[in-house]
Amino acid sequence: MYSLILHGRRAIELQKWRNLRCAVKLLEYSLSSAATASGADDASLRVGRKGKNFTVSYLVDSLGLAKKLAESISRKVSLENKVNPDSVLNLLRSHGFTDSHISSIVREYPRLLILDAERSLAPKLKYLQSRGDSNSELTETVSKVPKILRLKAGKSLSTYYDFVKVIIKADKISKFKKLCHSLPEGSIQENKTRNISVLRDLGVPQRLLFSLFTSVSPPVCGKERFEESLKKVVEMGFDPTTSKFVSALRVFQGLSDKTVEEKVNFYITLGLSVEDVWAMFKKFPCFLGLSEKKTANSIETFIGLGLTRDEFTFMVKRFPSCLNFSAESVKKKTEFLVKKMNWPLKTVVLNPVVLGYSLEKRIVPRCNVIRVLISKGFFASEHPPMPSALAISDRAFLNKYVLNHDDKRLVPKLIAVFSRKRVSLTDHMFRIIIN
Repeated sequence: MYSLILHGRRAIELQKWRNLRCAVKLLEYSLSSAATASGADDASLRVGRKGKNFTVSYLVDSLGLAKKLAESISRKVSLENKVNPDSVLNLLRSHGFTDSHISSIVREYPRLLILDAERSLAPKLKYLQSRGDSNSELTETVSKVPKILRLKAGKSLSTYYDFVKVIIKADKISKFKKLCHSLPEGSIQENKTRNISVLRDLGVPQRLLFSLFTSVSPPVCGKERFEESLKKVVEMGFDPTTSKFVSALRVFQGLSDKTVEEKVNFYITLGLSVEDVWAMFKKFPCFLGLSEKKTANSIETFIGLGLTRDEFTFMVKRFPSCLNFSAESVKKKTEFLVKKMNWPLKTVVLNPVVLGYSLEKRIVPRCNVIRVLISKGFFASEHPPMPSALAISDRAFLNKYVLNHDDKRLVPKLIAVFSRKRVSLTDHMFRIIIN
């Protein structure tokens, strides 16, 4: 098992912070361009900036955070005044949380500051204290993983809270085996604790361990089965820091070897090779858990839209996630792209990933911008390439299609079309930049 951990660690790549300087420049340019619009737009932009500035000031003054850190947090939460956040801070301090604890909590879970202190947070803290923990245990545990406060007071909150305490104790002991020896031999708690610890050492992040530990499903239960499944996932090269790693583990834990073989054979009858099936599994592990009925319905949906069987096979090999989409979603997106935007159906087949994008949040806003540019004759052909319009990041789309124009009157118009509501322009642009 130790060799598995070492192997998994080699697969982990440190995530890089986004280039905030570039992001800020982009936002400043868009805001300065939009400033040529109506007086109402100017007022809304000032309100947005005022809200951001207040958040930064509050975090610096109330918690002593560095300005750069406060600015980073202000992109994740916006405070309108100090009434609600003051209530949250006062509640935490009344339960023994120090400013150091609170600073750690806010860095990890800034939206805590906008929760209802009395109705949402107080009952959870009271529930945790009622279980007999001292203030020091409570503050240490919650400070480590503050997002447990998103759970309702009850069994789930209690279960995950206990797990965090176990991990903290294990860290202090330094050797996790010592801790496991104190648990009943073969108990469910022992198995879960040991297996979660192995995943944690592999590099699986807390957010993914959260769902595993509170779940009653198989992924972290048992011993031999867990080790066999984990070995398969690691040897296939899945990155432990991603949700695909956990999804693959769930599949191998939940399906017997015989069932896996039967499912592979089923996809072979659809014209796929064994190599195709496992390549698809690497892209979207959950597809192997889909029922034959679900897959048959997907085939019927795509054939009904005009695809041939070969085109369907081509799509699922490139983007197996489309097997899990609802028929209604696939139809709406395909009909919009083909009938409203006049892209050929073949283009959708060649770029199936677009079917995974949100129609309301991504496809329609971007296509609204493309329509305006088409009406003004900005493209040599009737349409820009679909990947160029839909598959690139929001920042790249803004740079390429919205901000890259000499006409100063056109830029704010395109921003308004893209954002839909100018009054929310500032917040919308910040969400684009930081997400």
